[in-house]
Amino acid sequence: MPHLELEEHTQIKPNPTQLQGWHVILLDDNDHSYEYVIHMMMKIFGYQPQKAFLIAQEVDTVGMVIVDTTSKERAELKQEQIHAFGADPLIPNCAGSMTAILEAAG
Repeated sequence: MPHLELEEHTQIKPNPTQLQGWHVILLDDNDHSYEYVIHMMMKIFGYQPQKAFLIAQEVDTVGMVIVDTTSKERAELKQEQIHAFGADPLIPNCAGSMTAILEAAG
């Protein structure tokens, strides 16, 4: 009977940055109204008005708020959408969009 050698299988480890969640964090500033934040959260994330209001309240009182935890690719897309949302028409001196940062979850 011939001797068969078993191949050693190397375990492929997934790239942890692809699998772990990423937080989209909205940063506070004094150039955007609650109405702006609420509208943006409803438009970009599809949040209901009550959840959008709670986000606006938290970013105003705490200075930042996690608005979503998702894949890296989706987090980057949502960050771009926040940065492209434009100026707040209710604030005369508003120069542009709010700022969002990304942070690895966990």
